[in-house]
Amino acid sequence: MIKDLISTVKDNRVIAENVYMITLVLPESAESFHGGQFVNLETVDKSLLLRRPLGVCIAEGNELSLCYQVKGKGTKKLTEAKSGDKLKVLLPLGNYFDLSGYKKVAVVGGGVGIFPLIAAIRENKDVEFHAFMGFRNKSAVCLLNELEKCRSLTVTTDDGSYGKKGNAVEAFLSEAENFDFDAVISCGPPVMLKALKQRLAERDIKTPCFVSLEERMGCGVGACLVCVCKTADGKNARVCKDGPVFDINKVVL
Repeated sequence: MIKDLISTVKDNRVIAENVYMITLVLPESAESFHGGQFVNLETVDKSLLLRRPLGVCIAEGNELSLCYQVKGKGTKKLTEAKSGDKLKVLLPLGNYFDLSGYKKVAVVGGGVGIFPLIAAIRENKDVEFHAFMGFRNKSAVCLLNELEKCRSLTVTTDDGSYGKKGNAVEAFLSEAENFDFDAVISCGPPVMLKALKQRLAERDIKTPCFVSLEERMGCGVGACLVCVCKTADGKNARVCKDGPVFDINKVVL
């Protein structure tokens, strides 16, 4: 059931260059959230009517931690939220990474796309995860303490300033033959997801792959159609309502 709650800001801090983590205290438990789901959070500026969709990164007790990159007026205003502020939050929204039955999973993330993947890792404690995470440079690297919970972790940066030089997709493919993965989960910029889909097809890798799409959203509940994407069968899907998690072969990237 989707609820519109009033949350209390506990903390709002910088975790990487231009990236923040905001922790909200809810009036009820947050532990029913699944990795891949998101919330629609208002900003501190009431003149900004549209809320901002933010993926759940950590859900513990009655606290939710959400991470966001400052990109526009709304997220810039959100950085001004301080401890004790009251913010309306619509939740839980979207579907999630359902890893029932999978034992060994590759995690391929890029930039701010790592956050919903962290939630999936935290939730599925009986799954053996092998993570391949890509960042722009050293200043963008964050939350390694969470990613290190995986059985293995490979970090790449575009300029080689931290970890291996390269990207997460190439790092994953270089190791794919060394592991018998049951599934792949991924989230990141569209160009990364497109490259992942192409490379899996080129190598004829049939392993199930599930991706969380990043799209501009309005309502968050499927009514406004701002976040429509194309499906492989020529139809339309609403990322907020039908996703954001899809089988990579069922969406056009």
